[in-house]
Amino acid sequence: MSFSSLGLSPLILQAIEEKGYKQPSPIQEKGIPVVLSGKDVMAAAQTGTGKTAAFTLPILSMFEGTKPAVGNSVKALILTPTRELAAQIDDNISHYGKHLNLKTAVVFGGVKINPQMIKLRRGVDILVATPGRLLDLFQQNAVNFSKVEILVLDEADRMLDMGFIHDIRKIMAKMPKKRQNLLFSATFSDDIRKLAKTIVNNPVEISVNTKNSTVKAIEQIIIPVDKTSKNNLLSHLIIDRNWHQVLVFCRTKHGADRLAKHLIKKNITASAIHGNKSQGARTKALADFKNGGVQVLAATDIAARGIDINELPQIVNFDLPNVAEDYVHRIGRTGRAGATGHAYSFATVEDKKNISEIQKLIGEVIKTEIIAGFEPSDRLGPVALKSPKPKRPKKPRTDGPAGGNAKPKQPRRR
Repeated sequence: MSFSSLGLSPLILQAIEEKGYKQPSPIQEKGIPVVLSGKDVMAAAQTGTGKTAAFTLPILSMFEGTKPAVGNSVKALILTPTRELAAQIDDNISHYGKHLNLKTAVVFGGVKINPQMIKLRRGVDILVATPGRLLDLFQQNAVNFSKVEILVLDEADRMLDMGFIHDIRKIMAKMPKKRQNLLFSATFSDDIRKLAKTIVNNPVEISVNTKNSTVKAIEQIIIPVDKTSKNNLLSHLIIDRNWHQVLVFCRTKHGADRLAKHLIKKNITASAIHGNKSQGARTKALADFKNGGVQVLAATDIAARGIDINELPQIVNFDLPNVAEDYVHRIGRTGRAGATGHAYSFATVEDKKNISEIQKLIGEVIKTEIIAGFEPSDRLGPVALKSPKPKRPKKPRTDGPAGGNAKPKQPRRR
């Protein structure tokens, strides 16, 4: 199937062709026609599946040639959990909509609010926003939601985890009840389904995820190591294997900072990206990493949302995540668009339970590699997938005359 068969406008197809994309991904193939039909959508799609284009392309196509948004109003609102993801979506919209005469904007915290207020005064056809900053702008009368025709919640599961739902409900209460709603999430958990009931109306459900669909093109390796040797192991791998670009996931902000400082001392260019960094510092660190100015980007899970780098060769789980689904999100940063990728996970004996949960989720056993000179003092041992124990067949009841061999009941002692 080609993009031209999905019902998109010629100017959008021209932009897609200029980008070099030939065939839609499964989420795009299934989602674009449904969005164009005006129906609500509830879609499960992991990172790296092309989900951003699944909603931005049809929205741009539908708005082509329509009346522009009036002052302070918004026609399509895309809510997303992090600044980086908001910026990435805005980049997508800018490219795919470059042949259209549409007004677009992105707003998020960590930067001055006045330039955002000025842009919103003119009206915006498509606005990408993080919930907190958008609510600030609304409370300062910089934007109203009475003209919203399309609402998109991207990475709804992450927004739920981050506690944004209260802000989102406040925003939704100011919108017209009659609108198109698109909800995208990594999974259809019980909490997401409960949330969806309050947002989407008779949605078309789309799921392109099998448990390990996003990891088939990624070589996954567990490296057992002592906790105190992790820093030196990473610098050894970078130098020994000549890694030029590696995204490293750390559990804490301070851990990311400490790791970046350690690597710099080893003459490895590195930056840290996390919530305590200013938006300017985060933007610069990401830009330097993308253009090759920095070899290593040490990131927390939250900050890494929205990092989209073509042909990222490898990622390292310096600290394994506590939630198995986050592992899939992380490694989905590599192995995109048909390219192969490598995901290395440093593991201590304390990580056995996490590894077991991850393997259960992806449905496969991850191979282990011991690095000479970094053998752990405590043996991690193999963490195999546990198959459910077969249930024993129930014994036929033998009480009463029909039982034949039934033992007579003994009288109760008083």
